[in-house]
Amino acid sequence: AMTTSPILYESLPGGVARIVLNRPDTRNAQDTAFLYALNEEFDRAALDDTVKVIVLSANGPHFSSGHDLREVDGHGNMTKHETVGTWGGFGKPGAEAQYAREQEIYLGFCERWRNIPKPPRALVHGKVMIGGLMLMWPCDLIVCSEDAEFLDHSVAMGVGGAEFFAHPWEMGVRKAKEFLFTADWIKATEAHRLGMVNHVVPRAELESFGLAMAERIAQKPLFALKLVKQAINAAQDAQGRVGAMQTSFALHHLAHAHNMLAHGKLVDPTGLMPAIKKHEKET
Repeated sequence: AMTTSPILYESLPGGVARIVLNRPDTRNAQDTAFLYALNEEFDRAALDDTVKVIVLSANGPHFSSGHDLREVDGHGNMTKHETVGTWGGFGKPGAEAQYAREQEIYLGFCERWRNIPKPPRALVHGKVMIGGLMLMWPCDLIVCSEDAEFLDHSVAMGVGGAEFFAHPWEMGVRKAKEFLFTADWIKATEAHRLGMVNHVVPRAELESFGLAMAERIAQKPLFALKLVKQAINAAQDAQGRVGAMQTSFALHHLAHAHNMLAHGKLVDPTGLMPAIKKHEKET
C-alpha cells in the first residue's frame, strides 16, 4: 500500500520481512528522516526471531536517486532522532558537524546494515545513483531488473566516491576506477558480469523471483545463516575492507572541507554542472 510513511514494512509467510522504500515522488531520495526510518525497520527485522531473510525493494520508477540535496536543515534534523552511534557533535562548527552527521547516517548505517546477522537482499529496478548504491551494497544478495542502471558521479562533484566506499569489492579495482573517473552509467548486464548483482530478470518478474529466492533461503536454519554470513564478511574484512573504508571516508571529508573553502559548498560546482548536462542529454 502507498502511504505517507517513507518506509513500509511487511511480515510475509515463511520467515521473510519485506522493507519498501516509499518516497516515489523524490525517486526515493534519502533525507535524514528517511534514513532513520529505514534503520528502524532494519532493526525491527533483525530483532524479530521469526524473521530469517530481509527483502529490500522500492516503490516508484527508480530504486533511489541518492542523497536528498533539497533537505534544508540536515544538521538540525539530526536532533529530532535518537542516534544509534556515539560520535556526537552534530552542532559543532567547522568540518566536525558534517563529519559527525555522515559518520552516523551514511557510513554508520551502511556498516550496521551490512552486519545484520540475517541475509538482507535487495530487489533493484530503474536508476540507482551514488547514495542509492549505499542502500543496496550493504545487502548480501542483489537481484536487479533489466532496466536497472547504476551511477556514481561523486568525482564530478569534487568528492572521491560515496561515503560507503565498497566500489573495489563490488566491481574490482580497475572497473571501480573507470566507474568513478568517467561517471558513466553501468547497465544491469554489465553489473552482473562484474559480480555486483546476483541475477538480472525482466522488470515484471523482479518481485516474484526475488521473493521466491528469499523463501528458499528462509528454509535454512537461522543460526547457520548467521554464522556463514559472519564468516564471509570476516573473509572480506581480512582483505583490508575496513581500513580502506575508513581511509576513503577521511579523504571524502577532506574533499568536503576543501570544497567549502574553495567554493563555499560541500561539492565542486565546476565539475557538477557538466555532469548534470551530460545526464540530462542521456535521459
